[in-house]
Amino acid sequence: MTILLIGIVLLLLALVGTPLFAIISAIALMAFHAADIDTSAVIVELYRLANAPILLAIPLFTFAGYLLAESNSPRRLVNLSRALFGWIPGGLSIVTLVSCAVFTAFTGASGVTIIALGGLLYPVLRNEQYPEKFTLGILTASGNLGLLFPPSLPIILYGLVSGVSIDKLFIAGIIPSIIMITLLSVYGVLYVKDLKLPTTPFSWKNAIRAIREAAWEIPLPFIILVGIYGGFFTATEAAAVTAFYALFIEIVIYRDIHPIRDLPRVMRESMVLVGGILVILGAAMGLANYMIDAEIPMVLLEFMKQFITSKALFLLTLNIFLLIVGALMDIFSAIMVIVPLIIPIAENFGVDPVHLGIIFLANLGIGYSTPPVGMNLFIASFRFNRPIARLYLATIPFLLILLIALILITYIPDLSLWLVRVFAPGP
Repeated sequence: MTILLIGIVLLLLALVGTPLFAIISAIALMAFHAADIDTSAVIVELYRLANAPILLAIPLFTFAGYLLAESNSPRRLVNLSRALFGWIPGGLSIVTLVSCAVFTAFTGASGVTIIALGGLLYPVLRNEQYPEKFTLGILTASGNLGLLFPPSLPIILYGLVSGVSIDKLFIAGIIPSIIMITLLSVYGVLYVKDLKLPTTPFSWKNAIRAIREAAWEIPLPFIILVGIYGGFFTATEAAAVTAFYALFIEIVIYRDIHPIRDLPRVMRESMVLVGGILVILGAAMGLANYMIDAEIPMVLLEFMKQFITSKALFLLTLNIFLLIVGALMDIFSAIMVIVPLIIPIAENFGVDPVHLGIIFLANLGIGYSTPPVGMNLFIASFRFNRPIARLYLATIPFLLILLIALILITYIPDLSLWLVRVFAPGP
């Protein structure tokens, strides 16, 4: 009865807006106290977290992403994509998907992509006579496409919590992301092919001008990938290089960020996000430590074995569970709370840890746009000033396509693991 009352109180506190880290910390402290274990075990996890070398990558990549978001990079990225793909019938949908994927990869937040690029792309799509339902759907659903592209912050957090190599996760997410973008692009082209929408004729002059405008930003993902897999620097060093490069080009080259007026604000806003992530991470790892000590994953495994007898059925159950989690929780909290529970269970069913990471992140990304409570639906409703019910209907076709991609990613492990074997072999 006492546990039930405490659970009800914590649920009510969460519903009225109590910070998540406080709820998680309270659960961890009470769990350790009930088990007669010194509650300093929670603080031990904070100390262990502070000593993790990869931790430095989080603020550095976040800062770089905020610099790009606050500059004119979104506009340059859209112009470049339009110059390259605008000639294709329905090409503006491809422009939208590619731009959103690249932008989300660096900001690590699909909501930021909807707010930043949505304001640019919505009027462009509507002016080109794309139906409003299609426009709302593609902008809402494409906000999460870059979560599997390096240097996505959720990938770093997943690697930090799970102990899986971040270098392997970076490269494992490339093909799954391309599959998602390709399937959505095909749908976009087929959807508008009979609408006789205007296209932008390809022009070498426009393409060269767009490439020249974005010449300093185009190399960013290649610097990261070539640097890491060419053996020139680690993921943490790649974060430092990316942050310095973004700072240099946005302040010195493009001069989009004023060093006195804008830079302090960008630094403050980016570090507020980092601080929130680290506080939640420390609290969640403390709770995860208790769950592991209490062998909760093993208890769940034994329970699941009564109903789930195959790897294929486990993966199906896992996907359904993670889609629900993705719709209810933000991706950072879900990674910290859920990952320690599912890793031992997945290992028992023979799921590769790197493959599991891609499945996990793909599910949570799709969950962001899943009705009725997916976070991106509410962000898009606010950004485009449209009823949430209209967003539900608009996103359903795109969600169905993303679910097809998820099935391929889940049941064809080589889509995630082939590049890992080629470029990042070893333990």
